[in-house]
Amino acid sequence: MFAFSFVWPYMGLGAALLLALLLCTDALRSDLRVSRWQDLVWLAWLGMLAYLIHQFEEHGIDLRGATYACRGEMCRNMGQPDVQTCPIPFSFVNAVNITCVWVFGPVTALLGRRWPGFALAFFSIPFVNTLIHLIPVVTQGAYNAGLLTALVLFVPLSLWAFHVALSRYRLGWRAVIATIVAGIIFHAIMIGSLPIFLAGGIGVFVLDAIQVINPALILLIVMYLGRRRAMPAP
Repeated sequence: MFAFSFVWPYMGLGAALLLALLLCTDALRSDLRVSRWQDLVWLAWLGMLAYLIHQFEEHGIDLRGATYACRGEMCRNMGQPDVQTCPIPFSFVNAVNITCVWVFGPVTALLGRRWPGFALAFFSIPFVNTLIHLIPVVTQGAYNAGLLTALVLFVPLSLWAFHVALSRYRLGWRAVIATIVAGIIFHAIMIGSLPIFLAGGIGVFVLDAIQVINPALILLIVMYLGRRRAMPAP
């Protein structure tokens, strides 16, 4: 597991290359009658590609040349300046990233073939994650690992997905707002579980289990709040 913690961002980069090739075909499209850019399922797969690249900037090599920089920043934000002795487990980082992208991404895209709102739900994480990355910029005027890809990839893709959901799929603002709310709750649970762990309130197993279950709440929230618009694709 420890070795995997440093290898998976590079594995993700390889998966991103394969995904990029597939996106150039019709394999990941749900409706050949319209442009790829009007297909929420295809956009969800594209969002996953963007997130795989983003993960490499966070946990592979960032713009400063630092490796696995995101965990170090996380430790410092939690009052643990020494990365070597920081008690935040590598398994936490793995559980968050593998589940919310490598698992949640394909699930939303596949479910989105029948319920477009689920394809839209994928963008709950990158959209809100961008806001998280902007906090250090506003408060400290400093770069943080993942900032560039969040701004360059996440912002335009998320806004475009919201536009397509509203204009073509007629999901309504209720679905878009539900997606954003779900992303906020996801990040609140993820970030909020860390101080509880550091205070000894929960163990590593429970901490990691929370991260594995957390993305499923997004689907439940989107399904509940946007249920009136949970209709098949046009």
